[in-house]
Amino acid sequence: MERMARAFWLSSPGSGEIREVPLPEPSAEDVVVRTLCSGVSRGTESLVFRGEVPGSQYAAMRAPFQDGDFPGPVKYGYLNVGTVEQGPASLVGRTVFCLYPHQSRYVVPASAVTVVPDGVPAERAILAGTVETAVNALWDAAPLVGDRIAVVGAGMIGCSVAALLARFPGVRVELVDADPTRADVADALGVDFALPGDALPDCDLVVHASASEAGLTRSLELLAPEGTVLELSWYGDRRVSLPLGEAFHSGRLVLRGSQVGRVSEARRSRRTYADRLALSLALLADPVFDALVTGECAFEELPSVMAGIAAGDLPGLCHRVRYGATWAEAPARTASGDC
Repeated sequence: MERMARAFWLSSPGSGEIREVPLPEPSAEDVVVRTLCSGVSRGTESLVFRGEVPGSQYAAMRAPFQDGDFPGPVKYGYLNVGTVEQGPASLVGRTVFCLYPHQSRYVVPASAVTVVPDGVPAERAILAGTVETAVNALWDAAPLVGDRIAVVGAGMIGCSVAALLARFPGVRVELVDADPTRADVADALGVDFALPGDALPDCDLVVHASASEAGLTRSLELLAPEGTVLELSWYGDRRVSLPLGEAFHSGRLVLRGSQVGRVSEARRSRRTYADRLALSLALLADPVFDALVTGECAFEELPSVMAGIAAGDLPGLCHRVRYGATWAEAPARTASGDC
């Protein structure tokens, strides 16, 4: 087995490169995984690439298998799908998902990988971490049959939430975004679409995922009395202001935070983190989620592609990174924030 691998590193804010890295010797409890594809989590990884993770959140933002520290050099990422080359007999040859950064091969404890179910292609399974966030959000929000729901922000997280809500019986689901081209994604997911100014009011629940002050403000405006905004956005070191006068108090509105790092106390007694991830992978058997993968590149291109994503020059939803047999022959590349 090759004892070297290649990994994407943020060398400093705005500059990424592919480095050769040594693989540790696997123990009997480890697996060696050859990566098939990984996914770029646009919002979080853009913040990391630009060096905008606030110092107070360094620990909270740390990925499970991150190397280095913020703001850099750091190896960051958590949407990785590969094939087990070495490890327990029950796992060898299986396709697995792992919360691992962008790297061609890696060694992790066998307990850190989850088998991708039959019927879920590796190319789609990279969305497991994103769908896991959506599952956690809906566990927190607990929507009811017949609820009127808006999802504000048609990024990876918002679209994943909308795709799951489309399965709920009797609910009115509207995906809201300032980009009119996201109407095509909403149609593929089987939900209605509206621009912010045209969104339907009187919502029982609004899930906010636009990571913008304007989006959060509009989410509050869309609520019916005693309605709830579930906040999924991560703002990094930015501060947001909200109009908490007007109908906020008289309407008894609720603003609640949700974050994938924790399973709510109400669920934790009977659902584990492993249960949540396994459920997310099972849900990805639905090909409707293919609409969330809107770009693709070779691993060798990732430094320049990440710079373009972080700069806003490459819009879209999930960007898939493919790893091929030629990776070992490719020279290391670097890229600045200019794409």
